[in-house]
Amino acid sequence: MPDLHIIAALRSPFSKMGTDLAKLGASDLGRHVCSALLTQTGIDPGELSEVIFGCVAQPAESANIARVIALRSGVPEQVPAVTVHRNCASGMEAITTAHQRLCAGQGDLFLVGGTESMTHIPLLFPHEASIHFSELNRAKSAGEKISAAAAFHASDFKPRIGLQLGLTDPFSGMIMGDTAELLSREFGITREAQDEFAAASHLKALAAREQLNREIAPVYTGGHAIESDNGIRQDSTVEKLGTLKPIFDQETGSVTAGNSSQITDGAVALLVGSEAAVSRLGIEPLGRLTSYAYAGCDPARMGLGPISAIARARQMSGLGPDDADLIELNEAFAAQALAVLAALRDPTKHRYDLPAFEIPREKLNRQGGAIALGHPVGASGARLVLTALQQLKVSNQHRALATLCVGGGQGAALWLER
Repeated sequence: MPDLHIIAALRSPFSKMGTDLAKLGASDLGRHVCSALLTQTGIDPGELSEVIFGCVAQPAESANIARVIALRSGVPEQVPAVTVHRNCASGMEAITTAHQRLCAGQGDLFLVGGTESMTHIPLLFPHEASIHFSELNRAKSAGEKISAAAAFHASDFKPRIGLQLGLTDPFSGMIMGDTAELLSREFGITREAQDEFAAASHLKALAAREQLNREIAPVYTGGHAIESDNGIRQDSTVEKLGTLKPIFDQETGSVTAGNSSQITDGAVALLVGSEAAVSRLGIEPLGRLTSYAYAGCDPARMGLGPISAIARARQMSGLGPDDADLIELNEAFAAQALAVLAALRDPTKHRYDLPAFEIPREKLNRQGGAIALGHPVGASGARLVLTALQQLKVSNQHRALATLCVGGGQGAALWLER
C-alpha cells in the first residue's frame, strides 16, 4: 500500500468564536488557506486530482463546501471536490480519503483539509415555527393571514442554539462536556489535575508561539492582518483557572471553560500526493502518512476514542505510542486527555487490547493543544497533522502519532513519518 506524502501545509490563525475571524464564514476561511497554499507551492491547480475538505457545521449557503472553496480558490472547474464529515476527525478524514483515492488509482495529487466557522453556526427556529411561517406564506386573504398569524406561540420565537445541538450526542443525549465529567469521575481525575494540564497547555503554546506562527498564513480582515492564534493566554495559571465555575455540572462538576478546548474559527489546507507527484513537483515533502485507523467506542465516553483507534492502528502497523518521537493528542477537555493517558497506563483494567504505555509529558503536545489553541472541529484533525510534521522537521525526528476523540463515540489515530 503506497504512502501518502504530505507535500506542504498551511493554516489560518485559530481565533476564538466571535473575535478576529468572526466576519469570515467557513468557505472564506477554507478559500484563504487553499489560495495561500497554492500560491506558496506555485503548482498549477489544474494538476489536482480532487479537492477534499472536512467541515462539521456545513453552511446551508455553501452546500458541498469543498466545491465552493475549490472554485473560489482558482481550482479549475474540471477538478472535482467533495466534502467529508466525521465530526472532530473531519480534517483527518479528508487526508485519509485522499489516501484511499490514491490506493484505488483515482488520482495522485490532492488538495485537502478542514474548515470551521463556529461563530457562524446559526440559531434555528423550532420545526413548529417553520410550519406556522409556511401557513402564513400560503395565506391569501386578510382573514387567512390574521388567522395564520394568530397561530404563532411565544415558543415559536425561542431559537434553538445550533452550536449546542451540534455538541450534544443524539444517541446518549449528553453534551460533550458531560462526557468529560463522566470520565473525570470514573478515572478519579481531580479539578486541580485538570487545571494543571490546562495551564501547561497555555505555557507550552506561549513558549512555541514563534514556531506556531510558521504554520500560519495571515488573514487580512477589517483593515489589518491576523497573524497569530488569539486564545493563548499568559494569565492561565492554576490559581486563576481554579476560580472558574464548572459549566456542565455546576453542583459537583470539575469541567470548566478554562480546562476545556476553546470554541474557535479556523481552517487548514494540505497538499498531498504520491511519490511520483512529489518527484514531478520537485518539492521536498513535510513527511508522509504511513498508517491510520478509526474505531468506535461508547458515545457517552467518546473521549476515550483515541485508545480504541491506537489499538486498531497497532494491529495494522505494529506501532504503539512508545514508537512515537512525539504525540499530538487533541485536548477536547483536560479530563478527557488525562483519561486517555490513564487508560494507556493500565489498558487491561479498562479492557483494551494493548500493552501498557506511559507517555512522557515531554513527548505530548509540545506546543500546547486545543485548550490553548482552540478546536475548530472540522479543521482540528488536519491541524494535528500539520503541527506534528512541523515539529518532526524542526527537531529532526522520525515518527509522530496524531490522535483525537470524535463526537458520537469514535477515535482516530494517524502515524506520520519524515
